[in-house]
Amino acid sequence: MKFKKKPVVIEAQQLTVFNLEELEQWCKGSIKGLRLPANQRVIDIQTLEGEMRAQIGDWIIKGVKGEFYPCKPEIFAMTYEPVEAA
Repeated sequence: MKFKKKPVVIEAQQLTVFNLEELEQWCKGSIKGLRLPANQRVIDIQTLEGEMRAQIGDWIIKGVKGEFYPCKPEIFAMTYEPVEAA
C-alpha cells in the first residue's frame, strides 16, 4: 500500500548563526559548543524519540502535538512548502 501525508500546517524556523539563542528558547533546547565559532554551535533538542541535535542550516519544526524536532534542509525542502498567512 502507498500513503501520502495529510496536509497539515506546521511552524518551522531555520537555524542560523543570527537566531541561535532565539531558537534555543523557542524549542526549549540547549546550545552546545559556546566556545566554538557561532557557525559550529549546535542546539540539542529533547524530542519524542530522545535528544536530537540541530546544526546551523537545519530547520526546527514544531509538530502537531507541540513537540520540536530538527530536520535537514534537503528533507525539509522535499516535504514542506510555504503557505500564505491567514
